Amino acid sequence: VVRDGRPVWTGARGAVDGGQPTGDTQYRIGSLTKTFVAVLVLRLRDQGRLDLADPLGAHLPGTAADDRSIAQLLAHTSGLQAESTGPWWERTDGALRPTIADALGQQPLLHPAGRVFHYSNPGYGLLGALVEQLHGEPWHLVLRREVLEPLGMSRTTSRPRAPHASGWAVHPWADVLLPEPHTDTGVMAPAGQLWSTTDDLCRWLAFLGAGNDQVLPEASVAEMRIPVAPPRGDAPDGGYGFGLQTVRFGDRVLVGHGGSMPGFLAMVWASVTERLGAVVLANTTAGPLMGTIDADLIRIVAEHEPPL
Repeated sequence: VVRDGRPVWTGARGAVDGGQPTGDTQYRIGSLTKTFVAVLVLRLRDQGRLDLADPLGAHLPGTAADDRSIAQLLAHTSGLQAESTGPWWERTDGALRPTIADALGQQPLLHPAGRVFHYSNPGYGLLGALVEQLHGEPWHLVLRREVLEPLGMSRTTSRPRAPHASGWAVHPWADVLLPEPHTDTGVMAPAGQLWSTTDDLCRWLAFLGAGNDQVLPEASVAEMRIPVAPPRGDAPDGGYGFGLQTVRFGDRVLVGHGGSMPGFLAMVWASVTERLGAVVLANTTAGPLMGTIDADLIRIVAEHEPPL
């Protein structure tokens, strides 16, 4: 639990390498990676190197999404398909999709641009490629230098570093645990490759609430939190901004993101007005509603320890 930009409570269950996991234990964070990629794109906008209204093809020409805007890719309104073509990208090596074209396939566009919210992992693969195109180096190296180091997030990495949890799945027809693979997903990595810790994600929550002039000013972070995509019929109280989800739990509006990769679940939510946030990480493929746990932690603190 994070309050006023600092962790105020932690708890853990289970074991990693024979001991209880700590705030320094890495877990895969899946689609939470998208919030980091979105920050890199907003940095490029603030530096005057692109406009969010620009078509992708103005900076990264030659893809099937040339006419889709950068803002649409950030907010999942570009109309791109939800997943890459070929084998399940989360469980297979990125060498099977060596280029963005391989990930997109022949007919990746499902909807007209800007009309509907359709969550797209390949869309964030494109945004990662955009970052690489404009910087001339891999996106995760740019992230390390321009975002993670200034925020003191030394334990957020593109590949696991000990101590880290192992991913597990429960066999669907037998009461046994199966290890999940740790793959380098290649061009799809910007959609869900990162590993992190609760300590680092507490720092990330503080940044998402107040910004950081070294990374992204408060006004630009606030812009990320504004819902752009219209609510879906099955989630009328939710929306999606530039790399951040918005959801309503009771009378409380929370912003953040969820993530899942084989063997892992992750969730980060924040109540910006109350300066409260929560991080939940687990090494399981399926389990309790992670977002509900986050929301409950925030609610409990807000109700029982209201600010002075």
